[in-house]
Amino acid sequence: MYKAVREAVRVRVVRAVMRRVRAARRDAGMVTSEYAVGIIAAVAFAAVLYKVVTSGQVQAELQQIVARALNGGA
Repeated sequence: MYKAVREAVRVRVVRAVMRRVRAARRDAGMVTSEYAVGIIAAVAFAAVLYKVVTSGQVQAELQQIVARALNGGA
């Protein structure tokens, strides 16, 4: 009786471990695709930020801020 119970527990543990291994294999590609989407989003954000910062109005404001800082805040 004891051997049968121990064998049943062993079988369940092995099956549970195998399910986890299979699930991990299925999800292996997700990290790469999420990483790629994150990079694309970061590049898009950087492009928008670059366009905003290099626009004429923003450049003029930034130059005024730097000029005030160099002149002692006056």
